[in-house]
This record gives sequence, structure tokens and C-alpha cells, in this order.
Amino acid sequence: MKLNKKNIKLNTNKINAKKITAKKNTEETQSCKTCSTDLVDIRSDAFAFCRYGVMIIVWLALLLQLKWLVLLSFGILLLSAIFGIGYAPMILIYTNTIGLFFKFKTEKLGVSGMRFAHTLGSIFAGIAVLCLYFWNTKVGWVIVIFLAIMKTISAIGLCPAYKLYNCIKSGGCCSFTRKLSK
Repeated sequence: MKLNKKNIKLNTNKINAKKITAKKNTEETQSCKTCSTDLVDIRSDAFAFCRYGVMIIVWLALLLQLKWLVLLSFGILLLSAIFGIGYAPMILIYTNTIGLFFKFKTEKLGVSGMRFAHTLGSIFAGIAVLCLYFWNTKVGWVIVIFLAIMKTISAIGLCPAYKLYNCIKSGGCCSFTRKLSK
């Protein structure tokens, strides 16, 4: 391979681009890592069971038009918000039944961030329940569609409410909002 000024310049540009990307990623993750100081160890499989379980309940409610499943998801999310992620109903159900037969890994989750996410989810589910039972069912099902989409995004690990909590707590998740908050 011949080394000339063009090759050297290209390689230098690639290295600089990698350094800038790494610096940007480090800044953004550091801002959110400092948000959750109240971390708790949760079984990874139990947390997955919780995420996917609630998502499935909401989608079944929507597809089968079963109001009581929306009410069930509201109850699960509300109890998770009240008792915290360590004592969330779906976590306890899994841990004390299926989880007894499997080895497990744990992951650290922020109690406050998860409480915020569950509270936000329970608010949407609660509004959907009120609409479905007492006001306008069409509006209720539209809210359930939104809730199903949000629960699906959360189930695959991109929990928008948890990220929102971290952004609020850190003063913003992008460079622009952090500069505004200073």
C-alpha cells in the first residue's frame, strides 16, 4: 500500500470522526448515569417478564377489545409505581414461580426512574380506563393504541419514560438542552 498525503489525510479524518463520536457518546451517557443514584439489582429475566407481560396484556386488550385487560394493566402499573420496581407485581410473580427453576443474572435499575415510568404508564392506562368505562370508548381505545405502542417500545428496552426521567433529572440529554439549562 502506498502512503501518500491523500491516504494519510483520509485516515486522520476517520480517527478524528471516531474520537468526536466517542466523546459525544460519553457525554450523553455520563449525563444520564449520574441521574439514578438509587439503583437496585433486579433479575434480568423477571424484568423481561414484566416488560413483555404488560405489553402482551395491553395488546390483547386492544386486539380483543377487552376493557378488563386495560384495567388489569392499569393495576399492574399503579402497584409497580406505588411499591417500586423491587416489589412490582410482575417481578414478584415471576421470581416466586417460574424464576425458582432458573439461574439468573441481575441488572441495576434506578428506583426513581422506574417509578416515574410506571407512574406515567399508569396515568395513561387510568385515563384509558376512565374513557372506556365512563366517557367515550373510541377515545379510550385510541389511548390504548398509544399505550400499546409505548409498552412495545419499552419492552424492547428503549423505555421512553425512563429516558425522559433521566433527561429531566440531568438537565437535558443533548448538548443543546444542557447549554440552555446552564
